[in-house]
Amino acid sequence: MQDLKVLTKEEKEGLDVPRISEDQVAENSFGKKVYIESYGCQMNFADSEVVTAILQENGYVTTSNVKEAHTILLNTCAIRENAEHKIRHRLQVFTHLKAKNPALTVGILGCMAERLKTKLIDEEKIVDLVAGPDAYRDLPALLDEVSDGQKAINVFLSREETYGNIEPVRLNSNGVTAMVSIMRGCDNMCTFCVVPYTRGRERSRDLPSIIAECEKLFQQGYREVTLLGQNVDSYKWTSEEGQLVNFAHLLEAVALVSPLLRVRFSTSHPKDITDEVLYTMKKYDNICKNIHLPAQSGSNRILELMKRSYTREWYLDRIKSIRNILGEECGVSQDMIAGFCTETEEDHQDTLSLLAEVEYDFGYMFAYSERPGTPAEKKLTDDVPEEVKMRRLQEIIDLQRIHSAKRNEMWVGRKVQVLVEGDSKKSKLHHFGKIDSNKVVVFPKGNEVKGDYVFVNVTHCTSGTLLGELC
Repeated sequence: MQDLKVLTKEEKEGLDVPRISEDQVAENSFGKKVYIESYGCQMNFADSEVVTAILQENGYVTTSNVKEAHTILLNTCAIRENAEHKIRHRLQVFTHLKAKNPALTVGILGCMAERLKTKLIDEEKIVDLVAGPDAYRDLPALLDEVSDGQKAINVFLSREETYGNIEPVRLNSNGVTAMVSIMRGCDNMCTFCVVPYTRGRERSRDLPSIIAECEKLFQQGYREVTLLGQNVDSYKWTSEEGQLVNFAHLLEAVALVSPLLRVRFSTSHPKDITDEVLYTMKKYDNICKNIHLPAQSGSNRILELMKRSYTREWYLDRIKSIRNILGEECGVSQDMIAGFCTETEEDHQDTLSLLAEVEYDFGYMFAYSERPGTPAEKKLTDDVPEEVKMRRLQEIIDLQRIHSAKRNEMWVGRKVQVLVEGDSKKSKLHHFGKIDSNKVVVFPKGNEVKGDYVFVNVTHCTSGTLLGELC
């Protein structure tokens, strides 16, 4: 069990998570009101929308005001050690809240719940409920157990559960963009990754329920959907008539909902993305020309240790196909890990050279964090010193920043179509939205409203944002 110190006021204020003060807690129960916080990837945020739908069907209501809540649920991530540290710090804050309100129920959902199981209840006495990603239908029953004075846990992993028949409740929605889960789990046993152990094996949601959800979203005024999966390219579903539907077929079916409905997807796996998918993207203007294609490393030796099932050469061939079929304007982003087990300076230089050859638009870059229970933790040695990891990570970030700026500069002086998503974070006098390749554009407001498509002349840019004027 890890000893956790009491946080100082300054430490609490420094936490990079949503915060609430102790005086916000209620002195008594307010009934079936639930407050949900989500952490980690888009899949977790989409799962929270499923959780909300299940709870509402069973008489619960959600609240954004924690002082009204009888139950607090944290939907957690376990991909990196820092993600779990954030949750443990958050639980310390709730310890103070529960001291003022003993009726408060605290539950941990998601990947951290699945990874630690009963350890969470043993190590964090404040935790009353633990539910893995496939146990959300059981949440009302688990909450009833807690109401009866028991601790409740369900971390059963399913080979069938997709929540396909549940209509998610959109949380913190801008009313324009929405996430649509198309599959769950992962069959790629990358040595560094906990996902196969926390989200189970791969299974695809049925096509009709996906299309029905997208059609309803469009009717409600949404103008962009992002199809989510750990590895969307391996989507496979067979109809009752025996027709096999792959990801390219699914993309086309969603694109046909309406030409005014933009379609995005995440995440692709380099070993599985096909030219059929790329040509389908080219065929439909409303399928956004943007691909997130995690590389993780530019070294063949490290890729083999990671069991990524492709080589550097294979990866670069996929990039070549993306550029040839979809054009240089197609946005491409990456995931990169610095300092994986036994990584040498030569391996690191291979990663930098991959970055230089591809010139990504954007990237998610991290220092390697060993996760308990993974093949890497069991069979490999995490032997790269922390200071070396951080230096290599900074070099990757610095190079990516240069490429992001370069890729943005290519849009300066051009007219682009933007889907308006809302007010700019920095000014209520400006709107922001994204172009086809997923770049953010900020521009002074005109008569447009959220959900409109507008044309903007890009006048200048930063490494992260395009700036312009309405045409």
